[in-house]
Amino acid sequence: MNPFGIYAGSAHYVGFSAVSEQFNMSYTTIVSLALLAAAGSAQLLRAPIALSHAPVALSHAPVAQPVAHAVEDYDPHPQYSYSYQIQDALTGDQKEQHESRDGDVVQGSYSLVEPDGSVRTVEYTADPVNGFNAVVHKGAAVAHAPVAHAPVAVAHPAHQVVHL
Repeated sequence: MNPFGIYAGSAHYVGFSAVSEQFNMSYTTIVSLALLAAAGSAQLLRAPIALSHAPVALSHAPVAQPVAHAVEDYDPHPQYSYSYQIQDALTGDQKEQHESRDGDVVQGSYSLVEPDGSVRTVEYTADPVNGFNAVVHKGAAVAHAPVAHAPVAVAHPAHQVVHL
């Protein structure tokens, strides 16, 4: 039997038998070289090994010092006033807001139409003495102008008539 488990005695397998013998020689050579390498490395392991470490230089990054920044423009008595209003006929959205500030005192209001059609209005103030205060009012439903809707494209299947 050869290593492949095939009987090499008949004339039919003679060529294969020669390949099998060549394989056996190669296998033997490889195993011999591996054993020789293992024996050599065993000798190396018995030799004393000198270990040394290179000196390590430690240094720290310089500590960042605080940098004086230019002072931003500061308004000790800020004042502003703004307002906006939205009336979108396409979506039916209606809302508005107004706000003004004079120093530390802010006053404003906003309103919007709730889904049930009622109007919610919030009036608010904020100052250093009283903090933020809001009063909410809910008004009766308002009559809406009809909401314009974009036309919807509808696809219909094509019918094919076959005459025989």
